[in-house]
Amino acid sequence: MAAPATPDSGAVERIVIENAAIATVDAQDTEYASGHIVVAGNRIESIGAGRAPEGLANVVRRVDATGHLVTPGLINTHHHFYQWITRGLATDHNLFNWLVALYPTWARIDEQMTYAAAQGSLGMMARGGVTTAMDHHYVFPKGSGDLSGSIIRAASEMGVRFTLARGSMDRSEKDGGLPPDFAVETLEGALAATEETVKKHHDASFDAMTQVAVAPCSPFSVSTELMKQGAELARRLGVRLHTHGSETVEEEKFCHELFGMGPTDYFESTGWLGDDVWMAHCVHMNDSDIAAFARTGTGVAHCPSSNARLAAGIARVPDMLKAGVPVGRSASTAPPPTSPANSTPSCATPC
Repeated sequence: MAAPATPDSGAVERIVIENAAIATVDAQDTEYASGHIVVAGNRIESIGAGRAPEGLANVVRRVDATGHLVTPGLINTHHHFYQWITRGLATDHNLFNWLVALYPTWARIDEQMTYAAAQGSLGMMARGGVTTAMDHHYVFPKGSGDLSGSIIRAASEMGVRFTLARGSMDRSEKDGGLPPDFAVETLEGALAATEETVKKHHDASFDAMTQVAVAPCSPFSVSTELMKQGAELARRLGVRLHTHGSETVEEEKFCHELFGMGPTDYFESTGWLGDDVWMAHCVHMNDSDIAAFARTGTGVAHCPSSNARLAAGIARVPDMLKAGVPVGRSASTAPPPTSPANSTPSCATPC
């Protein structure tokens, strides 16, 4: 969508930042050793070398940024805020064992906990320069309250631009999945709750501060039908799609045993490759997988700290970038959704 025209010059308040070192991170990597930025309303009106133009109307604040660097805000491409409150548990486990160890704890989360976890996660990100964040939340215990609403409320109060990836799980242990039965939703319940969340909270406008993505959790916790119908739901509602993909060798083995194919082929068979999709981790990708992502414009959220903590491996990021795959990074909230596949610091909150 093209940006609306800049408001009438006399009708908006302006903030002027001057004497700053500026890294624009534009297509030409333009930098100014000493430059200015003029913000009109909620948009950057002008940027350039030297001082701001004379005669600007309605300047309500001038900032002397001598000695400071100004850059665009960072974008967080994958996170699980609720895991911030359990980040010290099961620290010596690989992914599957870590999940099994923590599912019983996560089954007791409630609205107050997710709100506090979102505050902590977003606060740490904001301190590191993240201005656009996302949260992939997929655990919804019965009677836990409005978890999606609590997370969105925290993001709104923090003032960040935010995408809630409304996750879901419906493949429990009895169906050959990883989560226990008490941790999953029904297929119908997950789809209905996801659609309700999109309709209640998603803002499709250019200046949106809150958006929602459809985000079934992973192949080992979600039925094929939920993957397929989730993709159809997202495209019917005009929102983006997010999930975990190719994170571990155990996931690769799981997909071959259950579906007779690797994760990328499985995603393609369920409608989960496309330029409206971005996936977390993507560690175990062969040349064919990378080519499929490049061909379809599917994005990747690179999670190096999480991958390191869980010994998942090292993603082939240079090869992905060379092939033309959109790659961004997830953001850290441990003590040191709007295109969610763009940039940022590293992640310490695992899957």
